[in-house]
Amino acid sequence: MIVLINPNSTVSMTQAMLRTARETVPHAQFEGWTSHDGPPAIQGKADGELAEGPLLALVRDASDQGASAVIIGCFDDTALEAARDIADCPVIGIGQAAYHLAAIAGGRFSVVTTLAVSVPILEANVRAYGLGAGLAKVRASGVPVLALEQDATAATDRVINEVQKAAREDGVRSVVLGCGGMVDIRIVSPTVRLIDGVRAAASFASQF
Repeated sequence: MIVLINPNSTVSMTQAMLRTARETVPHAQFEGWTSHDGPPAIQGKADGELAEGPLLALVRDASDQGASAVIIGCFDDTALEAARDIADCPVIGIGQAAYHLAAIAGGRFSVVTTLAVSVPILEANVRAYGLGAGLAKVRASGVPVLALEQDATAATDRVINEVQKAAREDGVRSVVLGCGGMVDIRIVSPTVRLIDGVRAAASFASQF
């Protein structure tokens, strides 16, 4: 059993990530858990801090129930190291999984995320994972996390526009989608690979 934990309280986002994980690795057993005591969305450091306590309680529960792996379904990789300290199984952040997949694919990569408040967090994470040399740019699309659920068409158009700008301007081979709520955005440019963290994390988690 692989437990995908959404650190925010938006159930529809949990369901979208769970569906994506199951489509990516059909033979694996995934469960999707929502942190109902977390904030509705995680946008920046303050939201991440609010999400940590309830998230870690769920990680502990998943580990105690014998999960083979836990996926943290927030691109900020909220409380990732703390979660690893308390779990008896591998814990995978969708951000880290996506960055490593982009690095494995080769060439430099950019990230398209939601709001500008998330940019410093993602930049710091990429550096902490030892992949800073491969990062061209973290781009904010200006789309709030919940807009990906509540106004999907307009939000998707804005994200796609930013991905296309990255493909034109950044000299990259891959563009990473920097939010778990972007799972339904598909290939938008023939010149770059589009990498989704939920798919990457599901693939990695299925190896355990």
